[in-house]
Amino acid sequence: MSLRLQVAEDMKSAMRAKDAPRLAAIRLLLAAMKQREVDERIELADDQVIAVIEKMLKQRRDSISQYESAGRQDLADVEKFEVSVLQAYLPQPLSEGEIDTLVAAAIGSSGAVGVKDMGKVMAVVKPQMAGRADMGKVSALIKAKLGG
Repeated sequence: MSLRLQVAEDMKSAMRAKDAPRLAAIRLLLAAMKQREVDERIELADDQVIAVIEKMLKQRRDSISQYESAGRQDLADVEKFEVSVLQAYLPQPLSEGEIDTLVAAAIGSSGAVGVKDMGKVMAVVKPQMAGRADMGKVSALIKAKLGG
């Protein structure tokens, strides 16, 4: 079953269970997916759906930090719940060892020697880790390995 169909089925089950917070989070995801489909006049594949989910997760994490710094824990809790719902649709995350191995292989295959070659390494690593690792942390790891 495609990821898009799974999200639609989960929405139906949340409706049947009368789980309003979960239903709201799933509807936000479906709306974002539909918006991208309409904008680009395509039907999203699983990797594109994962990209939409990652973007939404980044937005939610930014909102959480802003709400917490403003002392609005109630709103931060809502965002945290949405993060937990969205993360359920991402593939199994990579372990630290797997990330390290993939980064080392990418550095070797791209011929990177310094921080100026970081873009080459990221181009190799990003498709392999899409939805499975925090790319901010991966970027920091690559920079450290390249001597930055």
